[in-house]
Amino acid sequence: MIPAALEKGRQIVARLNPELEEALAERYDALLPGFSESLVEWAYGRHYAREGLDLRTRQLCTVAALTVLGGQTAPQLKVNIEHTLAAGASETEILEAIWQMAVYGGLPAAINGLNAAREVFEARRMPGGPG
Repeated sequence: MIPAALEKGRQIVARLNPELEEALAERYDALLPGFSESLVEWAYGRHYAREGLDLRTRQLCTVAALTVLGGQTAPQLKVNIEHTLAAGASETEILEAIWQMAVYGGLPAAINGLNAAREVFEARRMPGGPG
């Protein structure tokens, strides 16, 4: 039987990024068996699935947090920008959430976030790109 949180997490991942769990498994499960299921269950099934905030808002919060954490989070930020678009946020909302973080994380963090967003948006506009 699949734990309820894992099932909830998989439902959210199916909406945001259907290939995510498989990609995580291929990359990390040989190093840390069960990593992909743990991440989907804990992050998506226990946090993103909570009531109180809709998925779009949670994703905007994630983009903001990763922006403030700085340039080392660029790979995760790019993935979560894609997830935020899939959750229904507009490019403008994402850019504004990133820009707001200049107040809290500084201009360098915001600029790094804007660069990540620009890369994601440009890739999506290319023929054969995501989205």
